[in-house]
Amino acid sequence: MSAELSAHAQEEAEPAALSPWPTGHRFAERTRAKHATIHALLAAGHSKRFVARQLGMTLNTVLRFSRATTPEEMFTGQWQSRATRLDDYKPYIDQRWQEGCTNAWKLWEEIKEQGYPRGYASVRDYVSRTLRGKPQPVGPRPPSARSVTRWILTHPDALPEGDQLHLKAALANCPDLTTLAEHVRSFAHMLTHLRGDRLPEWIEAASATAELPSLRHFAQHLLRDLDAVTAGLTLSWNSGVVEGHVNRIKMLKRQMFGRAGFELLRKRVLLA
Repeated sequence: MSAELSAHAQEEAEPAALSPWPTGHRFAERTRAKHATIHALLAAGHSKRFVARQLGMTLNTVLRFSRATTPEEMFTGQWQSRATRLDDYKPYIDQRWQEGCTNAWKLWEEIKEQGYPRGYASVRDYVSRTLRGKPQPVGPRPPSARSVTRWILTHPDALPEGDQLHLKAALANCPDLTTLAEHVRSFAHMLTHLRGDRLPEWIEAASATAELPSLRHFAQHLLRDLDAVTAGLTLSWNSGVVEGHVNRIKMLKRQMFGRAGFELLRKRVLLA
């Protein structure tokens, strides 16, 4: 085929990319290619019989392609209108797609649980042909883990109204997160009200949360030094002031880049 003929075939094929008909299916792509080639040969002045001989087609096939203005006219009554087992599940797939589930394998697993008897290939083809080009609604951005952690660790009375609403929505969408928030607030109540007598009860409840392994491990680690933790949650005395001074001394040592001898360190501390 000449360069001029190839360019003409490419011009014929370009509008197909703008066609509403789904792209990517082998039958559709082959039909578009044949349509563009046949019309390019006819536009170059070749007869229909010559085109049929050159492409190895029957004359009737060339006639049908020549009468079709666009390749989409060749699709009428073909595979796209045939009923399939997937038809009953397409509304559900469309709904899940709009909700943000764009994983074909996940969609297949969901409809399989609803009774879909066929394999994954049909769902994959439907998603790639029909749904990939559809725009998805832009929903609100989910909160970050840092934000949710701050909301849970902040006393409810000190949490702004907007954050309270966001936290309520996050807890409504995740039952495990609701359980975690309840245990965190229970522990915070023990800490602020010095109720160390409730610690064994809290450890037992937190250790029973199989769906929250990190919380369960934290609770079980408290048993290693139960007396000290109980005292910290009961007595008004604590080592917070000492720890503060230790951290300040470490900071001073870092500021002096390893020159922190005892005399220099004493001067820095006394002068401060």
